[in-house]
Amino acid sequence: MDSFDTRIIGALRRDARISLSNLALEVGLSRVTVRARLNRLRESGVIVGYTVVLAEDMQHHPVRGLMMLGIEGRGADKITRLLSNVPAVQAVHSTNGKWDLIVELGTQTLYDLDGVLTRIRKFDGVTTSETNLLLATQMATRVPERLVSVD
Repeated sequence: MDSFDTRIIGALRRDARISLSNLALEVGLSRVTVRARLNRLRESGVIVGYTVVLAEDMQHHPVRGLMMLGIEGRGADKITRLLSNVPAVQAVHSTNGKWDLIVELGTQTLYDLDGVLTRIRKFDGVTTSETNLLLATQMATRVPERLVSVD
C-alpha cells in the first residue's frame, strides 16, 4: 500500500458510496487507476467488503465499555475461550503493557453491564480488571465486525 491507497481507503471510510469519478477526483488519480487499485485492494484482502450501517445498528448496545484484564500466568487463551460464551462480548484484543486482554462489551443497561463484569471477574485466572464506559462515539472509522459482509 502506498499513500494513494491510504487516501482511497480514507475516502471510502468517510463515504463508502462515493462514485468512482468523485473518488478519483478526491485522490488525484484517473478513474481507471482508481478502479484498478480498488480491485487490487479487494483481491489482496485489504478491503473485505462493503456494508450499510443503520442508526439502529449503532444503538443495539447503548451501554458500551472496555474491560482491561490482568490474567494469571499464560491463561489468556483459556480466558478468551470463556469470553466467547458471553453474549455481551463484542471483541477481545490481546495487548501489551499492564493488561493482557482488552474486552469490548455491549449491553442494554448498566445493570446488565454490571452483571457481565461480575461474571468475567469470577473467571478462574482473572487476577485484576479495570473497566471504562464509552460515553459517546465522536468518530467511527470502522463498522463493528458483526456488521461486515464480504461480497
